[in-house]
Amino acid sequence: MKKREKELRQKVLQWLVYADEDLQLARHGLTLKSNCPYRLITYHAQQCVEKHLKAYLVHQSIDFPYTHNIARLLELCAEHAPWAENLTDAEELTPFAITARYPGEDEEVSRAEATRAIEIAERVRKVVRAALADAGINLPNQ
Repeated sequence: MKKREKELRQKVLQWLVYADEDLQLARHGLTLKSNCPYRLITYHAQQCVEKHLKAYLVHQSIDFPYTHNIARLLELCAEHAPWAENLTDAEELTPFAITARYPGEDEEVSRAEATRAIEIAERVRKVVRAALADAGINLPNQ
């Protein structure tokens, strides 16, 4: 493997590790017995989606803005990935990148919304990881 390919793979893997940590926190949040912070669960699910899409863009050597806008990231992915069109429901997570973190911007988030956010994140994770594997990126099993 050439040095550039190795460095690129390493960057992709770093994005995926961070994305999976966000998903892990989101899943764990749902196990809390009381005072479950659903807004934070949706935030971490959004972050998982965002980072998986950015991992794919890194692999494709596509410059991307440091944005939380899932629609924009999917648009960039779609230039090289037909699967991006099947993930448009992930766009509904974009607001959680902001509203879940700042007082005055937050809205009440339900358990159902948090659960849906995790389901979307898991599906995006599966699709992106499959695309990266198909592109020759050797991913650790998880």
